[in-house]
Amino acid sequence: MLEAIVKALAIPELRKRILFVLGVFAVFALGAHIPVPGIDHDKLAAILGGQSGGLLGLVDVFSGGALRRMSIFAMGIGPYINASIIMQMMTFAIPQLEAMQKEGESGRKKIAGITRKLTIAFAGIQAFSMTILFNNSGAHLNIFQVIQIVLVLTAGSTLLLWLGEQVTQKGVGNGVSLIIFAGIMLSLPFQMQNIFSQIRAKNIYPIHVVLLMAIFVGTIYAVVYITQGTRRIPIAHAKRVIGMRQTQASASFLPIKVNSAGVIPIIFAISLMLFPTTILNLIPIRPGEGPIGWLKERAQLMGPGSLWSVGPLELPIPTLFYALLIVVFTYFYTSVVMNVSEMAENLKKYGNYIPGIRPGKATHEYLDRVISRITFAGAIFLAGVAIMQYVVYWLLPALSKLQSFQLIGGTSLLIVVGVAIETMQAIEAQLLMRDYEGFIKKSNR
Repeated sequence: MLEAIVKALAIPELRKRILFVLGVFAVFALGAHIPVPGIDHDKLAAILGGQSGGLLGLVDVFSGGALRRMSIFAMGIGPYINASIIMQMMTFAIPQLEAMQKEGESGRKKIAGITRKLTIAFAGIQAFSMTILFNNSGAHLNIFQVIQIVLVLTAGSTLLLWLGEQVTQKGVGNGVSLIIFAGIMLSLPFQMQNIFSQIRAKNIYPIHVVLLMAIFVGTIYAVVYITQGTRRIPIAHAKRVIGMRQTQASASFLPIKVNSAGVIPIIFAISLMLFPTTILNLIPIRPGEGPIGWLKERAQLMGPGSLWSVGPLELPIPTLFYALLIVVFTYFYTSVVMNVSEMAENLKKYGNYIPGIRPGKATHEYLDRVISRITFAGAIFLAGVAIMQYVVYWLLPALSKLQSFQLIGGTSLLIVVGVAIETMQAIEAQLLMRDYEGFIKKSNR
């Protein structure tokens, strides 16, 4: 692996791409520490300290602690994710957008332009909602401060979107995913500092940290194993005549990944759970006052890991809802990235077939059945790992004081490992294009 990294850095074009990504990370880290001017940050820190759990905690982790510091990148890349969800759903519902998507590169550019405009609108709404939440919690902001905060936060999210697009074009890997990855890794030192503080205060013992690390390593192994897992469908190639040359019949495999959707369902589920809180915070009613106040109070408890009192019982309803959303979005996004009708049509068009399966409708039904089953396994795995960070603390109360470590499992770890694998594969593809051996040495057997 180290040898492959040295070879990658020796290629001028690839070195330039990797350094560009690192430069964007540096810009993100710098912006995450630039505070929004004109507000009392000590008062906001006290407000955020009282609401550090739930969804605000997730937003803070994804923004690299920028929300805790109330910096210009406090909202992170969340508005773009919300806009992407809306656009993908609208593409299925609106025929004009569906036709635009089928136009190829020009259609995708048009949809990307609409998504950017929608991102700016969502960023403004979310920034205003967050500002109203702080004001209702005792920040006592005047109208000029509200406008200033909304403009700065909206500009910060827009800048992150632009940086992500630049990474996709000029760097290596998916820019938006790498921005989220950078945010999570940027918050890691603060999480480790909390753990060491707990040890020095003797609130926890070293054995607890060892157990935490064991769960951490085990989860990484499981995530890599499932992420790399594929179902190989045999494909037979018929004889073809190309000009004066006849190709021989051969066989290959159609790889279907267990987790074709990657980490996108996790991000979609979090964004959708954030959306009601964002809208309700726009209403100037304190939590608990009347029906809307009751909804606001419940919305603030919608973070995964929260417990709802149902009669004499406390049930993890938000966590179960979070897991259900992940399963639904896994199926949804898999259907977006894997068009079964198109796959079956392409096999038939080029004279390829699945042994024992008739081309056409029978092939479509077979592929749909296989993908549905393997997607179910991937969806259950994603949901299970995503809620594991909460289940572990419920089953092992002794580790509950280590909840600041967000990489024990779940959302953060899935994103970090998934993005790391995708980026490594992108670099490996660049190496293989230049006849270099990649990161993973393959056996000749």
